[in-house]
Amino acid sequence: MNLDMDNLDPVPSLISTISFEDSDDDNETTTNMFAQPGWQVALWAIAYALIVFVSVIGNVTVIWIILAHKRMRTVTNYFIVSLAFSDASMAAFNTVFNFVYALHNDWYFGLGYCRFQNFFPITAIFASIYSMTAIAVDRYMAIIHPLKPRLSSTTTKVVIGVIWAVAFSLAFPQCFYSKTKFYSPRTVCLVDWPGDYGGKHQLSYQIAVIILIYLLPLLVMLVTYSLVGLSLWGSEIPGEASDHYQNQIRAKRKVVKMMIVVVLTFAFCWLPFHIYFLLGSFNKDIYKQRYIQQVYLAIFWLAMSSTMYNPIIYCCLNHRFRSGFRRAFRWCPFIRISEEDQMELQHMRTFQMTRSYRTETTTAVHRNSTEQEETTAKLIKA
Repeated sequence: MNLDMDNLDPVPSLISTISFEDSDDDNETTTNMFAQPGWQVALWAIAYALIVFVSVIGNVTVIWIILAHKRMRTVTNYFIVSLAFSDASMAAFNTVFNFVYALHNDWYFGLGYCRFQNFFPITAIFASIYSMTAIAVDRYMAIIHPLKPRLSSTTTKVVIGVIWAVAFSLAFPQCFYSKTKFYSPRTVCLVDWPGDYGGKHQLSYQIAVIILIYLLPLLVMLVTYSLVGLSLWGSEIPGEASDHYQNQIRAKRKVVKMMIVVVLTFAFCWLPFHIYFLLGSFNKDIYKQRYIQQVYLAIFWLAMSSTMYNPIIYCCLNHRFRSGFRRAFRWCPFIRISEEDQMELQHMRTFQMTRSYRTETTTAVHRNSTEQEETTAKLIKA
């Protein structure tokens, strides 16, 4: 995101730095028509600082909750770790630098970070949305095809590694063509694609990225969650079903509901950003509009804010994560951790998923069958 000079004809890059043009003059300019009053800068700074603070603290806490508690180490939660890491990283390494660049119209951070700034956001976005997609596919397989084998812990980690490897590959062209140029009195960071502005290389890449990191995974998740929703909510739980079965269905519904909210939030936050860049690929003149900086700052804020909502969603819609957040912030005077919160995270599950059923693994012995059913029903609540 850079406020560009009059004679510069850069190519704006998707999910990275963006170029505005100061004027249509033929001579070098020494003023910045996008300069903002101090109070406006302060308000934007507070808004962006909120994203970084909430995203980093929230997502790091999510990672701690999952990795520090053995009960939380499930297939779904391993993908949530990948999602949380990518969100926290993007908030920390992309948000602040792009914000400073937009305000000052000057790249202060050198060629190395220019390359990283254009490279890492696409990597993080790809890893985020495909972690969500993997969760959707895993939920689909578990609920629609329960007889088929589930992902093991090792396989899950391999899948996460593949997702990140593909993400690095997809983002590499952004890094390769990144460069800094000096246009007195400012330096700009841009992606200098071969060919003329809006040429086939740049346009093809941007369209491919939009398809791969937005449209395609959202389509997959729309199909999988629609089928899962029909299965879980399409029919009522039989009245004569056991407490064990009813609790299983309710737990699955809660997980699916939580992930649907996560996906919808992501789709809503990033849609204006993708539209903005796609329009800019066809019509560079939009970057010459006087208020385009404010429009972009708002669009970019909305996109980056997607990194801070997931921990809030987990806390609100999942009682185990809620217990984890209480435990993580128990030092706060207004946070109270209960015995139930301790049990939710510290006690191992008394059942495990198999291909078609869950088998109890509790070590309790010499109890009658009624006591066993009551204990199991309490421990499997999701």
